Amino acid sequence: LQTKKISALSKQLPRPIVAQIVKDVIAQSKKDFKTNKTITIEKLVEQIITSAKETKRNEITKVINATGVVVHTNLGRAPLSDELFDEIRKTTVGFGNIEFDLHSGKRGKRGEACENYLSELSQAESATVVNNCAAALFLILNTLANKKQVIISRSELVQIGGGFRIPDILKKSGSKLTEIGSTNITTLKDYENAITDKTGIILKVHQSNFVQKGFVEQVSLKELVVLGEKYSIPVVNDLGSGVFVLTKKILGYAEPTVQMSVRDGADITCFSGDKLLGGSQAGLLVGNKEMIKKIKKNPLFRTMRADKIVFAVLEKLLMYYLDNSWQEKIKLWNMLSVSESELYKRGKAIQKNIGSPDGLSVEATKSFVGGGALPESDIPSVGIIFSNKYNPNRLMKLFRDLEYPIIGRIDNDRFIIDIKAIEKSDITYLEQSIKKILNKFSC
Repeated sequence: LQTKKISALSKQLPRPIVAQIVKDVIAQSKKDFKTNKTITIEKLVEQIITSAKETKRNEITKVINATGVVVHTNLGRAPLSDELFDEIRKTTVGFGNIEFDLHSGKRGKRGEACENYLSELSQAESATVVNNCAAALFLILNTLANKKQVIISRSELVQIGGGFRIPDILKKSGSKLTEIGSTNITTLKDYENAITDKTGIILKVHQSNFVQKGFVEQVSLKELVVLGEKYSIPVVNDLGSGVFVLTKKILGYAEPTVQMSVRDGADITCFSGDKLLGGSQAGLLVGNKEMIKKIKKNPLFRTMRADKIVFAVLEKLLMYYLDNSWQEKIKLWNMLSVSESELYKRGKAIQKNIGSPDGLSVEATKSFVGGGALPESDIPSVGIIFSNKYNPNRLMKLFRDLEYPIIGRIDNDRFIIDIKAIEKSDITYLEQSIKKILNKFSC
């Protein structure tokens, strides 16, 4: 730890972490020594430095999303703007009235303004927020259908990111799964035949991350609401991604909105905050006032509540939707709204600025919304294409190893930097990085 090279690592990582790395490398070296491997001090130091770099790389850092998937789950989902953070900094740095009523001077309600804005925007009676959509669904099931039957179509027993499956969440909530219909066909009669005096909820889950086509039939939310009213059974609609605006004009595909779900009569609608909403991770619930109140009284609600930063982000985002400035001020929608012709201009400018090197071209590509949203809607985009004269796997690693990693994709044995989700402010860095990496190929 006292050597110059090793002690320098303490400027990048906490000293206890560096000490543990040294211990781990030495322990491994002892094992290697037993197998007659030659170990030098120089080699030992090199291994420690390499391990330290790998550890540092595990910290969250800025990356440039050149994958063509805009809401990329592995890259943080919806991007947030500098302007948004400048706004919320005023209320999240230091103390704030997260649970303090400035009118009465007494304890207040957490997220009250956010819930009011959410109710207004969704046109629902009431609303609340928890830390993610899976938590929202779990709370709904545990509150309204614990030890009761939950009816759901087999075609909607979806698996979401990270291997989490709807049946598993349902089971852990204390509810009893009753799956009906077949993979491709579920009728209204299937739902009605499954209803018993132990039925707690009729659950509809939007197939947001896959599409069924061909000989298929599903029951609409409106029909389920009528059935639920007939038997006095709540109908819950899990929209998954969730969106407040009409997507047809921008994306060429109409995703059902939160307002539609409320108007169609769903007792509770739940959806995510960090996908098409364009905000931070959160689970949003809107719907029947008494049911929302019951959910908030569930002791588990506190274990899943959101913090002041999440509420600050959501307040601003909901205000953008309410004052109709969402397309301009929400970074996700700003990115998605950039035309193909504008992207082509940016691509050609990048090509020119890096000297129009051989083996690079600017071509039309297809990007996607991502985040389990709009799976059948590819979006016209433009990419910087490296011909197969450049090893695509080597390029992928070289761009990934940059100070600010550039994450592209490989398609047809060609490395592609899709510029749909690349911010204009990052283009100079992108150009410099391309030049730097091409120089490695020319050496």
